[in-house]
Parts: sequence; structure tokens; C-alpha cells
Amino acid sequence: MNFDKIVERRGTNCVKWDAVPEGVLPMWVADMDFETAPCVQEAVRKRAGHGVFGYTSVPASYYESVCNWFASRHGWRPDPSWIIYCPGIVPALSACVSAFTMPGDKVIIMSPVYNCFFSSIRNYGCTALDVPLITVDEGGMPRYEIDFDALERAAGDPAAKLMLICSPHNPAGRVWSREELERVGRICIDNGVVPVSDEIHCEFTMPGVKFVPFASVSPEFEKACVTLNSPSKAFNIAGLQISNIICADPEIRARVDKAVNVNEICDVGPFGVVALQAAYTLEGLEWLTELNVQIAANYAYLTDFFHSRLPQFPVYRLEGTYLAWVNIKALNIPAPEVEKSLIEVEKVKVSNGVMYGQEGFLRINMACPPALLEDGLGRIARGLERLMK
Repeated sequence: MNFDKIVERRGTNCVKWDAVPEGVLPMWVADMDFETAPCVQEAVRKRAGHGVFGYTSVPASYYESVCNWFASRHGWRPDPSWIIYCPGIVPALSACVSAFTMPGDKVIIMSPVYNCFFSSIRNYGCTALDVPLITVDEGGMPRYEIDFDALERAAGDPAAKLMLICSPHNPAGRVWSREELERVGRICIDNGVVPVSDEIHCEFTMPGVKFVPFASVSPEFEKACVTLNSPSKAFNIAGLQISNIICADPEIRARVDKAVNVNEICDVGPFGVVALQAAYTLEGLEWLTELNVQIAANYAYLTDFFHSRLPQFPVYRLEGTYLAWVNIKALNIPAPEVEKSLIEVEKVKVSNGVMYGQEGFLRINMACPPALLEDGLGRIARGLERLMK
């Protein structure tokens, strides 16, 4: 696979590239600059060749593709009847908040975390009950862990009805271990809190790291939780609008299904359906395996770059996703101002940590050809060095 190829995306109504000024290199939104797998491209071309794109019925083969993929790749086989499809993970998150809360209720999160967790909670009149992650030192490199004492206190709040779990965690880069998930799940279940696990980044893991689906931990967890997943991140097909909500328990599934229909997010298009089925194949797996090798190489380059040139800005240990999390507190400048300055002067856009609930950090998207990564890191370095003076 050619992950060195630079694809011109500007001028294609691309959010990542066209939402920033001309000349600015985008390393912000979680969207890769790699072409999707050849098998996915072929499936979409074949479907496009039909020429008619009416309302789409999702076939039984779609559900089998999802179940077979998770069984073979992640050791967990959901039942086809548990799957509710919808256009995207963010609508799915919102549907879950709608299904299990009332205005005024609290939803547990662990910041820093994906910014749409905050908006989905706020949009339904609920309050985010934040249990911030704890930074620990691991062999000279920072890493996040869960504050389980604080999580128990939060779950004991009578107003806490739901917990949104990010696994793998964006932007913290953690892939939660089975033991960590066991403790999180136990706390939720014992306190009557519904665990919703957003697993959209589950296909990205660093060498030696294993992703564990929350529902696979035990039959009890499988019955109690809601799982959200999609091939959109792994295969770079977010624009094809396809994702799944998986609920083993009939009562939980009925509540989610009602919310999906009330919010009118119950339809998907033909291209997402065929793309998922093409992605979840041996050909898709081969491409994905090579992609993970490239992401690991990009991360190694980034960490070496910061260690040698910018040692005052620690990079957090990455176990999953393709998003580097960098501590810039040494600047003593608000992260949104740093982001703005990098855009204006060095012509590079990254995401500031405030939008994820954490001041003093930048999130850098590394999912791009090495030449773009090198260019982008050079721009970031010049900017941070300028701001340090």
C-alpha cells in the first residue's frame, strides 16, 4: 500500500483542508490524508456504476459483516439482532443521551475527552459530571490513568444516569485494559449508571497493545452496556455516513431505537452500506494492518522529534488512535492563543486542548504521509520555539 502518496484534497469541500485558509497545513480534525482501502474504493465505484441511489435497505449480509469482523478481529461476536445502524457516531451519542436521561440529569465523562461528548450532553439539558484522568509517569513519559475513587463518587450521585466511555480514548491515547474496563463497568452497574462505550478508534493500536471491547469483558457487561462503532475512522470514510449502535439487552435496545427514530437518524445511504461490507473483509484487514504500521512509524518519528528538538513539551504515551497529545504548559500561554498563533504565522492548524476539557495541551493528527508530517512538525516546532522567546 502506498501511504507516501499525497492526495490533493483542497477544493473538494473537505472540512479538514477547505475550512482552513490557503497555505495552512491542517493537522487538526480526526480525518486521515490517506486514500481508503482499494477494496472499499472498488465497492463504492461498483455501486456508483448502477446510477440509481434511492432509499437504502440494509441487507442481512451487512449485519453478518459486522458480527464476523468483531468476532475474528476482537474476540467478541455480537448478535445481528442487537445492531441498530445510523449515519454517525455523534448522532448515536446524542441518541443515547436522549434515551437514558432527562434534562437536569448528569452524564459521567473522563476529560480530556472528545469534544462532542460535551455538546451531546449540553444539547439535552444535562450536565457533564467530569472525572478528570490522572497523569502518571511511565518510564519518563507521561500517561493517563483513571481516578477510580473519583469515579465511584461520581457514579454514586443520584443524578448520574449515564457514563460516556471513550475506548480507545481520544485525545488521551489510552487503550483501556480489561482490568480497567472491569472496574469501570462494575462501578457503573453497581450504581445503576448505563455505560455507553464509543469505540470508533478501536482499529488503531500501537504494537503490543490489544483493544478489548467493553461488551466482551463479561456477559453481565454485554447485557448492561451500549457499544458504538464504525469503520469511518479506520478506513477514512466518515463522509459515507455509516455507524452502528449495539445493544444486547432488549429493553435498552428499545429505548435507543426509539431515540434514533424520534431524532430521525434511522436512515443511511447505499455507499456506506457497501463500504462497510468491503472494509470488513480479509482485503480490508490487510490494508488496515499496513496502515497501523505506518501510524506507528509516524508516532515514533513525532516522539523522537519532540524529544530531540522540543523536550520541554512532553508527548503523552500513545496506545491507540492516531492523535498525539502534547503538553505545552511550559509556554504559559492559553492553548487557544497558541493554536491561533500557529495558524497565522507558521501556517499550520492543530487542535487546542480546551475543546477537550484540558488547558495547556495541543492535539496533533499524525494520520498523513510522512512528507506532510515532517513539514507540519517543522512548522509546529518553529512556532513553539518562537513563542518560547
